[in-house]
Amino acid sequence: MIIDGITPVFLWTDLMIWFLFALLIIGVVQIRKDQQKAQQWRSVFESKTAIAAALVLLFYFMVALADSIHFKVDPKQTAVNKTMISGLDMLFSHLSENSERTYSAPFALNEYSSSVVFTESGDVAQEYLPLKHVIQDLNGDSTLLYVLQQSSWAMMISLILLVVFMVFHGYQKFKALAHSKNRDSSKSLPWGTFYLTLFSISFIMGWLYILSFDFHVLGTNKVGEDVFYQSLKSIRTGVIIGGLTTLVMLPLALALGISAGYFKGWIDDVIQYLYTTLNSIPGVLLIAAAVLVMQSIMTTNADWFGSNEERADMRLLFLIFILGMTSWTGLCRLLRAETLKISQIEYVTAAKAFGLKPITIIRRHIYPNLVHLILIALVLDFSGLVLAEAVLSYVGVGVDPITPSWGNMINQARLEMAREPMVWWSLFSAFCFMFILVLAANLFADRVQWVLNPKNEK
Repeated sequence: MIIDGITPVFLWTDLMIWFLFALLIIGVVQIRKDQQKAQQWRSVFESKTAIAAALVLLFYFMVALADSIHFKVDPKQTAVNKTMISGLDMLFSHLSENSERTYSAPFALNEYSSSVVFTESGDVAQEYLPLKHVIQDLNGDSTLLYVLQQSSWAMMISLILLVVFMVFHGYQKFKALAHSKNRDSSKSLPWGTFYLTLFSISFIMGWLYILSFDFHVLGTNKVGEDVFYQSLKSIRTGVIIGGLTTLVMLPLALALGISAGYFKGWIDDVIQYLYTTLNSIPGVLLIAAAVLVMQSIMTTNADWFGSNEERADMRLLFLIFILGMTSWTGLCRLLRAETLKISQIEYVTAAKAFGLKPITIIRRHIYPNLVHLILIALVLDFSGLVLAEAVLSYVGVGVDPITPSWGNMINQARLEMAREPMVWWSLFSAFCFMFILVLAANLFADRVQWVLNPKNEK
């Protein structure tokens, strides 16, 4: 017990995403120890586009981590019927615990649709009812002025954060120069772009956060939930699908791809037959069949789960494994072809002649020459997997309906776009958040491919 009946709890996906975070930290430490790798990754961040995209990806990942710290709570102590909350829920408790009655437009003070009300004289009238959880002492004309005034606070906070970071960076740079007789002759990183991107992210998110206490900045959905809050909650699902699925598919693609290319013969024939057969089945149908079987098992054994959140988390975990088991074929084929080529090089032939074991040859000579392909493929697959979740949720075989995701938001927006008046902001919000993540991942992947691919001219 920690505070008023709040108890920490660890979902399976929480453990996996923190494990992914630990792997990233270990990878950074290993890169810093290896001068050649450190120089390669420094070349990646010498691009203005890459360093801006990396900051955006880092922001998304930090939001996902904040939403992956869960606590069990007593529903009697919260304003919403939840048995589990996250760190992000605590930060946005004013949105998670305060819902409106129905739709409202961004920055609106009244509901989007009129309602039938009875006047004091007993007559029936159509009125736009005021929202309950927005600032009450404004009218339509003063809303814009108030929004602009609040931006000054976000500007001040962003500038303070920027100055603190610049002072810390300047101190570290001065400290490094003081202990180094020879200055680094490599190209300087685009710190101007870094600071501009950092300021933009902090200003926009700080501004929206401050305004979220007084407005529903991106409107509300059919049941009155804040769309901005739902979009932020969906970041965790997108990052988990894109990041953890790669952890599932990587060992399978590595083992089968390298084995097929190195051992050849019947092993190569069996592995080729396996991924050719798997590729002949339409991916959506295969995933849909697996998800429906999994959903049937979970429905039959509902007593396995203590809450709806745990059931939704287990469905998300199964979806990760299903996507991983059906997405390894492309990387496997690529690794097989590259291994076939590397195995014919002189130093590999010499290693075989000296009687080295196959596992030793693979570890010392084959795998190191495949690392750049693996990294490039994983970064490129990330954005494809994020989009795959949206498509699967749209057709009804994705994450659980109670799990916040951009796919569920888009699925719910289908009917909203057809109603009159049209409700456009749910689709717009999901599209913008997903577009920014996928664009940043693609831009960063392009730079990684250019730097790490030895065939490209630097």
